[in-house]
Amino acid sequence: MNIRELRAEDLAPLLGLYTHLHEHDDPLPSGPEVQAVWTEALANPRIRYFGGWDEGQLVSSCTLTIIPNLTRACRPYGVIENVVTHSAHRNQGWGHALLQHALAHAWRERCYKVMLMTGRKDEHTLRFYEQAGFDRHGKQAFVAKPPQ
Repeated sequence: MNIRELRAEDLAPLLGLYTHLHEHDDPLPSGPEVQAVWTEALANPRIRYFGGWDEGQLVSSCTLTIIPNLTRACRPYGVIENVVTHSAHRNQGWGHALLQHALAHAWRERCYKVMLMTGRKDEHTLRFYEQAGFDRHGKQAFVAKPPQ
């Protein structure tokens, strides 16, 4: 498995992979706006996009954001989002390897914890995250969204 940080030229494959993330998602804004967000994210040293590549195809990805912190001896914490594996490559170890890669990066950066939330409720997905090292009972998550 070839896992590496994504680069500027990886935007199109990443957007293609994201079609496997949500069955229904909000439409993307204009190309220049998407490119501006991508450029800003890549320029931020606290945001890392990791991708798993199989024969030149991006088949798995996640985003790790490391957040500075004034507690826990000023050790940062991490948040993993947008964990996705191409539907044709699921149950082959891609997601697990990618999460292990992201966690190893967070531990090198001295994170005292890494959090991940999922909207999925199926037991298979929850066990997948547990097998990758996450504790589903460790904390309670609350999510706020803007009013419609």
